[in-house]
Amino acid sequence: MSQLSNKYNLEERTAQFGESVIILCRAIRQDNVSSPIINQLIRSATSIGANYSEANNASSRKDFSNKIFICKKEAQETRHWLRMLKTATPTLDDSYETIIGECQELTLIFQKITSSLRRNTGTMKIDQLKT
Repeated sequence: MSQLSNKYNLEERTAQFGESVIILCRAIRQDNVSSPIINQLIRSATSIGANYSEANNASSRKDFSNKIFICKKEAQETRHWLRMLKTATPTLDDSYETIIGECQELTLIFQKITSSLRRNTGTMKIDQLKT
């Protein structure tokens, strides 16, 4: 699959994002500060793709909306942990910048999807979709 095709295949893109974060974290020497950050970062980064995959197999519109909302939240959390990792490990290589850029793009994509879902459900709010 070409790079351009992957840009529009969100399931593949989120999986590759998680893999990139894992590769980045494997290259970091772990200590008392970096270890918990790396643990949290890997969990949130890989959760984006897992929840997107679940959204694609949702049993209802509510279920789909909930999983997409979780994707957005996990992307935002991942951005936070990437920031903390940069502070804890200031000598990160160039792949960090690529990863943080991709995280920002994924956050914006999931924000747009959640906004569209909210708009298309009339006055119903995301919290109401969860019930």
